[in-house]
Amino acid sequence: MKRGPLLPVLPSSPGVAIRHSRSLKWRAAVLIAVHVAIALHIAHWLVAGRTVTPVEPSEAMAFSKAGIINAGFLFFAGAILLTALFGRWFCGWACHLVALQDLSRWLLEKAGLRPRPLRSRLLGFVPYLAFVYMFLWPAAYRLWLGDSLGVQGSELTTGAFWETFPGWVVGILTLLVCGFATVYFLGAKGFCTYACPYGAAFAVADRIAPLRVRVNEDCEGSGHCTAVCTSNVRVHEEVAKFGMVVDSGCMKCGDCVSVCPNDALSFGFGKVSLFAQPIPADAPAAPGPDLAKRAYPLTLREELVLGVAFVLAFATFRGLYGQIPFLMSLGLAGVLAFLALLAMRLVARRNLAFRHRALKRDGRLLPGGRWAAAGLILLGLFWIHSGWLKAEAVQGRRALQKTARLQQQMLQIAAGPAPPNAGERAAAAAAARHLERLERWGLFSWLGLDSSRAWTAWISGDFPGFRAASSRAIARHDAAYEMLLLTAKDAAGRGDLAGLTLAGERAVALDPRRYEAYAGAGILLARSGAPPALPAAASFFERGLAHHPSSVELAYNWGIIHAMQGEPERAIERFRQVLAFEPGHREARENLAGMLAATGRFEAAAALYSEAIAASPRDAGLHILLAQTWIAMGRNEAARAELAAALEIEPGHPQASALAAAMAIQQPTH
Repeated sequence: MKRGPLLPVLPSSPGVAIRHSRSLKWRAAVLIAVHVAIALHIAHWLVAGRTVTPVEPSEAMAFSKAGIINAGFLFFAGAILLTALFGRWFCGWACHLVALQDLSRWLLEKAGLRPRPLRSRLLGFVPYLAFVYMFLWPAAYRLWLGDSLGVQGSELTTGAFWETFPGWVVGILTLLVCGFATVYFLGAKGFCTYACPYGAAFAVADRIAPLRVRVNEDCEGSGHCTAVCTSNVRVHEEVAKFGMVVDSGCMKCGDCVSVCPNDALSFGFGKVSLFAQPIPADAPAAPGPDLAKRAYPLTLREELVLGVAFVLAFATFRGLYGQIPFLMSLGLAGVLAFLALLAMRLVARRNLAFRHRALKRDGRLLPGGRWAAAGLILLGLFWIHSGWLKAEAVQGRRALQKTARLQQQMLQIAAGPAPPNAGERAAAAAAARHLERLERWGLFSWLGLDSSRAWTAWISGDFPGFRAASSRAIARHDAAYEMLLLTAKDAAGRGDLAGLTLAGERAVALDPRRYEAYAGAGILLARSGAPPALPAAASFFERGLAHHPSSVELAYNWGIIHAMQGEPERAIERFRQVLAFEPGHREARENLAGMLAATGRFEAAAALYSEAIAASPRDAGLHILLAQTWIAMGRNEAARAELAAALEIEPGHPQASALAAAMAIQQPTH
């Protein structure tokens, strides 16, 4: 099919109004159904306590990072495969962010604000870079570490459904930024075009999809299709040049097909856009800029301003105040990049209008321009302030990371003291200075600041400061589990058994799946030696085993508690349980032998001591224990042999020497 020169988009053909899209109500109904399904998914989790993992493309990062298959990965992979066949239908008909942007556009238009698309070549690469960062970079890093990219496991259900989602405040701000702000400043599908990493994958798959919007001979170039397209696709130009829509931004909404006055557009299978070639024209092209220049009207300088501003904004606001998530920071960076471009134009151009409102004429700022300049200056000051705070946060985090070894040791709350070295003390002091500036000059509370202040105080030996900061962190759910473990350790050091028990109970309640609180609190209570603490310690070990029935550490320490409480039979049961889990557990074997001997089962005890000696023949203490067992059984010759072996290993061993003297054994001389 040959076509003539490309026609400009017209608001409508003479005497023919743009008709309403018949697909609009169907798409709205489908998007509403999608949100109903999301609500039902959340409700099931709230009622049942466990549900299918989030059906969200971002969840596929679990596979990139750790080889874990979840519902989000299966959904994302399936959607990409279907896109490769039917085109980018998911974005137009099932994406909640597209629904948000459509709603934002509709409300803005109702208010008399019609969004106009920003057409930038450079920012168009952002979604692809974001996709690489989210999904390909973690996999490449695993390969660099020598890890396998194969499936390591699956996680199709979860009890922590909301764990990977932000809180309500950040969630609402994300909707405002990625919805209204990006639509108003960047265009009807601004977030999809300049931020969405999932859209990048769908756009690539769309290039090989045989199902596309195609045109027949009835097309008269009315431009109705482009006028109603909310995906910012120049439909009339593409069908005139290629006979189909080749732009991978097309989301298969069907609006263009529905409003065509001649019904010249339709969905059809055929040649894919990857190999599309322009249709030869019967007549010379009309004078003027070509299609590419009309589609991307920005100058090189303007593109560079957008690119540099986007990078600076993303670096500044991602993670600012410990709360701005990745996707929101992409949308915010796109909006700020546009505003930086507007500021540049406000300075450089003699005449400037924005959204049909004049800002500058003949080099003079008009009232609207003065308001715009004041707003941009305030925004710039806020940006600079935020950048300084972000730099302080980065430096503080880097300084605190130098104490990671010490932090890891401290979180093993059953372990002994871990004093910091000089370098760690200096790093903690440097981190404290940066954190203090964040607290003093920040406009909002920093998530993670209190837990970081607690760490620096602990490392510096400022335990009152640690208690104040950790209490605030726990109240704000800021690394609360780790703070409770440290609080338990601090209480144990002060002999505060009530505080230790309370911290352990709160840690257990916060995350019953983790065993550190069960084991740590139980061991710390047992170490106190106070009789009232033993039942509480036993309770921690018992509940921990209920969640982790094969835990050697929990079973062994519960056996020790039974022994300390004078319950030999229950101690014997626990030590046997440990040996069933781990046959080579030396301490469990020795304690089991001791319990058996204490209850008169000497033969069984002697057998276990013999097994232990076979595993550790140079352990003088084991030889002495076996000798004592033989003595209790009246087998003095066997006892003399074991004592002789013990004295051979450790000449002059006090206990062995005393027993040998009592049995008239001559010590070997050397």
